[in-house]
Amino acid sequence: MKQYQVRLYQPQDFSIWNAFISVAKNATFLFDRNFMDYHSDRFQDYSLMVFDGEKLIAVLPANRVEDTVYSHQGLTYGGLILTNKAKLSAVISIFKNVLQYLNENSIEKLIVKTIPNIYSDYFSEEIEYCLFIVKAQLYRRDALSVLDLTKKIAIASNRMEGVKRGIKNELIVKEESNFELFWNEILIPNLDSKHNAKPVHTLSEITKLKNLFPNNIRQFNVYKNDELLGGTTVFVNKKVVHSQYISGNVTKNVSGSLDFLHHHLIKEVFKDYHFHDFGICNEYDGRKINKGLLFWKESFGAKTVIQNFYEVETVNYSILETVFK
Repeated sequence: MKQYQVRLYQPQDFSIWNAFISVAKNATFLFDRNFMDYHSDRFQDYSLMVFDGEKLIAVLPANRVEDTVYSHQGLTYGGLILTNKAKLSAVISIFKNVLQYLNENSIEKLIVKTIPNIYSDYFSEEIEYCLFIVKAQLYRRDALSVLDLTKKIAIASNRMEGVKRGIKNELIVKEESNFELFWNEILIPNLDSKHNAKPVHTLSEITKLKNLFPNNIRQFNVYKNDELLGGTTVFVNKKVVHSQYISGNVTKNVSGSLDFLHHHLIKEVFKDYHFHDFGICNEYDGRKINKGLLFWKESFGAKTVIQNFYEVETVNYSILETVFK
């Protein structure tokens, strides 16, 4: 089995890391160091880089908590990031070397949240096979509601009724560069009252990220006259649009604001993309579903895409040495 060199990411690797991310088959802008480092004060970075000689061939965005390494807790998904030239045999060796490196550096467990396949430019499930071989434990499974924009979209009549109410109420959708109104008047109050929670990103953080990634992070608000009724913050990748936040005021069902807004995004703004990822409706590590939220997303024609979460003992790296006959 081929041996590769594994080492920790260092700040001086910033350029080589980002250059690799720009050409990787299963990377998104979330793995850009400018994005990863915005919350560096919250996490002990433990990202790994894998080299074949002088050539960088894989990276693992990660953070460390005591004797456990996570494929980064501050990111929605993660795992091994690879080029489109990566073959299964090489990935098996890469993953073996990664686990061995972790084990030799007193890391007992690796937690992997896999990348949903819609975000990959090419088939990229080699890590799933490796995790199976090393007896990783599946401890969570989320169900994403994803709309395939390359197919004819069958939006349910109840959603279209909301769109018609939006038209009747003369609603207007605006793309904004400022998040303050949506954050302070809609998103924060709703999350607090309904879930006793806060947005993952503070207003200052999302503003900073917008400045760093102006084409990837976009805000769309819906208004009646000058009154803000709701909005959505979207993360835009190469072929996938992800609704990071969706929220409306108490009039959303009467005004049709969120139906009108998302119909506009699907049919006009992002019609040339491949997928619209509405995100999950799960709670309790995927074991419970918010039925009303799921119904709303599926009414737009969204179907289910799975994201898996695994825990693997690093000592099992040696099992990968026995795969090949």
